[in-house]
Parts: sequence; C-alpha cells; structure tokens
Amino acid sequence: MSTERRVGTVSRGIRCPIFREGDDLANQVVESVLAAAESDGFEVRDKDVLCITESVVARCQGNYASVDAIAEDVKEKLGGKTIGVIWPILSRNRFAICLRGMAKGAEKIVLMLSYPSDEVGNALLTLDQLDAAGVNPYSDVLSLEKYRELFGENRHQFTGVDYVAYYGDLIKECGADVEIIFANHAEEILNYTDKVINCDIHTRARTKRILRSKGATVFGMDEILNAPVNGSGYNEKYGLLGSNKATEDSVKLFPRDAQKLVEDIQSMMLEKTGKHIEVMVYGDGAFKDPVGKIWELADPVVSPFYTSGLEGTPNELKLKYLADNDYSNLSGEELREAISKAIADKPQESLVGNMVSEGTTPRRLTDLIGSLCDLTSGSGDKGTPVVYIQGYFDNYTTGR
Repeated sequence: MSTERRVGTVSRGIRCPIFREGDDLANQVVESVLAAAESDGFEVRDKDVLCITESVVARCQGNYASVDAIAEDVKEKLGGKTIGVIWPILSRNRFAICLRGMAKGAEKIVLMLSYPSDEVGNALLTLDQLDAAGVNPYSDVLSLEKYRELFGENRHQFTGVDYVAYYGDLIKECGADVEIIFANHAEEILNYTDKVINCDIHTRARTKRILRSKGATVFGMDEILNAPVNGSGYNEKYGLLGSNKATEDSVKLFPRDAQKLVEDIQSMMLEKTGKHIEVMVYGDGAFKDPVGKIWELADPVVSPFYTSGLEGTPNELKLKYLADNDYSNLSGEELREAISKAIADKPQESLVGNMVSEGTTPRRLTDLIGSLCDLTSGSGDKGTPVVYIQGYFDNYTTGR
C-alpha cells in the first residue's frame, strides 16, 4: 500500500559550526546538511533547496574593510573637502560604520536625510506629525533647527535611537564639521556641494543620473570600496552596499565571487546523495513589517548567487479560484481529481495575467525563497546560517 505525502513545503534551519575566515565552506555546509538529515530523519530529494546566509560566505572569504580604508577611498574619489552624504538608511548596524569612514575622509559632511522615513521604512516622523505641522515632504526642505522646532526629538520605535543626533554626533567625533538637512529631491544637495555620495540602495541609479546631469561628482555606496584599498576587502559590484558592522572600526562587506561556491555545493550533494538540489546565497528577505512599516531589504539584492534552477518566477494556479469558479459544482474526490488534472494540464509558459493565477505571487523565486530563509534563520542566536527547504516546488498533485 503506497503512502500519500501529506506535507508540502518544509523549511529547516541547519545548525552549523561557527565559521571563520579561510574555512572550507562548501565541505562544512554539505557535512552539516547531511548530519542534520541523519539526526532529524529526513531524506534529501531532487529539487530541494540549500540556502546559505551571505554573512558566513563573506566571513569565510575574509571580505572585511576598515573605517580607514573607507576614508581613503572617499577622500581619493571626492577630494576630502565638503561632501554631501544623501539618503542613508537609519541603522547602527548597516550604515553608522560606513558614515564614520565617510566623515574621516572629509572636512565637512552635509547629511541630507529623507523624511518622514528612510528608504526601507525606518521612520523619523509620522505622517500625522507632518500634517499637524503643515509640512509637505514632497517640496519642503528643513534645516536641523526647523526640524527640531517643529518636531523636537524623535526616537526610533524599535531601537530608541534619535538617529538625527546620533549621526550628527558620530560625524563630529570623526573630526568633520556637519550640517544636517531634510529633503526628498536629490538636487537640493547641490545648494551645499557638488561632491556627493548617494546612499540610497534601490533607487541609486536614478539618483546618480539626476545629479550627474547637473554636473555633480557623484559616487554611490556601490562605488565606494568597489576595489581593494591597501589590501582591504571589496565588492566590485556593490561596494559598501550590503555591508554590516563587524567591529567598531570595520565592516563585513557583501560576498563576492561565490557562483563557484553554489555550483560546487550542488555537485558535492549530487555526488554524495545522487540528488540534484538547488543552492543559493541569501541576505535580507524582501518583506515589510506591518507594525513598524520597515521594509526588510537593506541588501542590494536578496540573492547574489544561485544555481540555474532558481531562475524565474512561480507558475501556479490559484486553487481556491478553481474551486469557487470552474469546479464550483464538484466536491470530494471529483473536485480533487478535477483540480489535479488542471494542474497537470497547465501550460509551461507563464500564467501571469491569466485569471486562474490571479493572486499568486509574480515575484522571482530567489526573492521568495530568500525571504523564507531570512525568516527561518533569523538574525540572532539561532545558530542556523544554512536553511534547507523541501517541497517548495511541489504542487497539490506531488506524492499522490
């Protein structure tokens, strides 16, 4: 008697050793997954997905850089006088150390913050505060003095930090003068300086285009440390984007050159298990917190490296649409058989725009799976920098 599979997608955090620079990451990851499979009693299957957090990849690569390396690159590229630093995110982990390097590479920083929130949703102000003050964020430019007069001190909902004061004090501690303004159109910074570092992540190309069209010298964070400085780490594609605080004086950069890593792990798993799995490196998931309104994606991409089977978007039917419309007159075994046939007969080309797929998620597989991984591994003390996902590519008919 055959047993029907009753479980769909399963996401498992895999406990691993504490990884250090120079470790053989591919071997250790494969060994950790196979040990977990044995101890937890699951079998490796074709189309499983093995996912590794970007932080351990970068750590094993030794992809670190000091504040002084950042400062030297900033000074070399922007001249070391007055530099506009515009639209950073509000984060001690993600940006404060980068700002320290920028400040050490300049005589003065004009810090331009977006408001009422940063790019990823960290709020300086609420919309209600703006309404009460009669401020239009689309047109009004605020000095620090006007900001304080209208809104006083505003601490982050979760961290309790007044980022305006925190960033200003940090710049001064590094020996630079500071002026802080609040504006939402890039050209405003040109009233103060034509040497600019734009720190926005997902809108960076547009910001560069706008400012360069006005004759400004502009470097995005993706262009700072995009090559090594005195032997430092670097990322040729993303520079400082995707970096995290390592120590008070250094950052861990986003990983580089890891396509071979994911393909090597795929080959090793095939050799050891006979199963073809997919492998990806993941960073921040792409989801939004409904309470704090923070969009999680502070990395430039969710997955910088992945095997070819993770290209594309889901191609799925909406089961409840079929049940409520096409097969509303059926129930029980007849309904199950009808839906199973519809799945088996669905076209291989994209169903986007077809009503039977309406409400399914037309996002890239790597973004969806990376978000699942980020939620599974967390960012604290779980000790599971590898996530093993089974059944993601299953549908209602799999295992029947």
